[in-house]
Amino acid sequence: MNGNTFPTIIQRLAGKTIFVTGASRGIGKAIALKAARDGANIVIAAKTAEPHPKLPGTIYTAAKEIEEAGGKCLPCIVDIRFEDQVEAAVQSAVQKFGGIDILVNNASAISLTGTLQTPVKKYDLMMGINGRGTYLCSRVCLPYLLKSKNPHILNISPPLNMNNRWFKGHVAYTMAKYGMSMCVLGMSEEFKSEGVAVNALWPRTAILTAAMEMIGGGGSISSQCRKPDIMADAAYVMLCKDSRSYTGNFAIDDEVLREAGVKNLDQYSCVPGSTLLPDFFLDESQSPEALKQQMEQQGSTKPGDESAADGPAKTFRDIENLLGEEMTKSIGGVFQFNLTGQDAGTWYMDLKNGRGSVGQGEASEPAQCTMTMDSEDFTKMFTGKLKPTTAFMLGKLKIKGDMGLAMKLEKLMGKMKSKL
Repeated sequence: MNGNTFPTIIQRLAGKTIFVTGASRGIGKAIALKAARDGANIVIAAKTAEPHPKLPGTIYTAAKEIEEAGGKCLPCIVDIRFEDQVEAAVQSAVQKFGGIDILVNNASAISLTGTLQTPVKKYDLMMGINGRGTYLCSRVCLPYLLKSKNPHILNISPPLNMNNRWFKGHVAYTMAKYGMSMCVLGMSEEFKSEGVAVNALWPRTAILTAAMEMIGGGGSISSQCRKPDIMADAAYVMLCKDSRSYTGNFAIDDEVLREAGVKNLDQYSCVPGSTLLPDFFLDESQSPEALKQQMEQQGSTKPGDESAADGPAKTFRDIENLLGEEMTKSIGGVFQFNLTGQDAGTWYMDLKNGRGSVGQGEASEPAQCTMTMDSEDFTKMFTGKLKPTTAFMLGKLKIKGDMGLAMKLEKLMGKMKSKL
C-alpha cells in the first residue's frame, strides 16, 4: 500500500474470489492487483481481448500481472450489457474457484455531453454498461454471494446528489452513473438482513488512468491527478470490513483511508504537493459552477496574460508565422476546427505537408482530427489560458478522429504559447 500498513488487516482477502468488471486497466486493475497481493482469486470480466490501438492492456496482460502479484486469475471476455456473457463468466468462475465472495462493479462508460450532443446510441451505451450492467452483474452474482461468509458488492459510483447543476451539462452520463448508485441504495437495504454488504466508492479527485491520459494528453493532466492506487487501497479497506455491519455507504477514497489511519495522502499524487483536480458530484463547500471555474483556473497561465479578444483569425495568423518543416515532421497530421459562438467558422491546420499551412475553410485533404469548440475558448486554448485537457473534461472541447494527433497538438501548444 505504498508504504502504508493496516495492522488489523493482514492478507484478509487470501483465498477470496473477486469478480471485477472492467479490470483490464485503470482502477479496476488496480483493485484486482491489490487483492491479488493477498493471494485472492481474481475474475477479470472485460471486453478487451485484443490490444486497443491507443489504450494499453488486455484481460490477458492484466491476468499475467495479477498472477505475478501472487493471485490466481480467470480472464473472461465479457460485455456486461449481455446477460449470457455475464452468466457464462460467473459459471466459469464458480467452476474454477468454487464460488464468488466479492463483486466489484467498476466497468463504466462516460460522455460529458449535453442532451443535443448525446446521440441515443451513446445514451444506450452508458445506460447499458453503467446502470443495467451493474444491476445485471449483481443479480447474477448474488446467489453465490449469499453463500459467502463475508460477501461484498462494491460499485465505483458517486454519492447521490440531486443538485440539478450536476445534471444540466451531461444529463445522460449523470443518470447512467447514478443508476449504479441507486443499486447501492436499494440492494444494501434489500440484502442487509442476509449479510451482503453493498457499498459505493468514489474518488475525491481526478484519477490518472490510461484512458485519462489518452483524452487528456498525459503530462498536462497528470500533475492534477492522483494514482489509481488510492482507489485500490480504499477499496481494500472496505472489502475487508464485516459485511453485516458495513453496508449502504457512499464512501470517498481519502476519507476511507484517513479513518483507517493513513496520514500521508500526498503519496498518491502523481506529482506530490501539486493542486489536485476535484472530481464531479461532490459539492463540498463549492457549487458545480465554482468547481468548473477552479478547473479552468488550474488549467490557465498567469492571470495577467493578454486577453483573448483578438479572436481566432489573429491566432491562426500567429500560428502561420511559426510553421516550418520541423513542425510538420513532428506532428504529421491535418486538423479541422469547427468553431461556434461569436467568431463561428471552419478553419484548418495542415501540419503534415511541406512547411505546413493554416486557413479558413477545409484543408485540401481530409482532416485526421476534428475539434469543435467555442471560438473564444479556442483562442484561450492556443494562448495558454485554457488547457485542452480541462476544456475536454468540461465538455467545452469535442474531439473526433485521431486522438493521438490531438495529444501531439497539445504538446505543441505548450511550446507555442509563449510566442502567440
